[in-house]
Amino acid sequence: MIQIDFEKMGGLVPAIIQDYQTNEVLMVAFIDEKALKLTLETGKTWLFSRSRNKHWMKGEQSGNTQEVQEVYTDCDADALVIKVKQNGGAACHTGNRSCFYVRWEDGAWVEHSEPLFDPDEVYKK
Repeated sequence: MIQIDFEKMGGLVPAIIQDYQTNEVLMVAFIDEKALKLTLETGKTWLFSRSRNKHWMKGEQSGNTQEVQEVYTDCDADALVIKVKQNGGAACHTGNRSCFYVRWEDGAWVEHSEPLFDPDEVYKK
């Protein structure tokens, strides 16, 4: 039986979060064994925040939750792809649909998205 290799990276594996219909990459985060268990049990995306050193459910503050449709692992069982239905439009904490809205163009990084919400309002910073 395949087991996710949480030991290789100190208890965490990268999780690529994709829109289940379009395959758009919405975000990349880290997940540990507990967060994966919560994700599989609840059908919501649970992750591990390295900066806050805690588990969190995507959308718990913003309301932009993710409904898990499919979960894949790679051939080494040390990375995940989680395909989700993105609720509320924005997956990124900046208010953008995807965390990947900045593209390299002509020698500079250029933003290609308008936020769907104001993060200062949502997160009360």
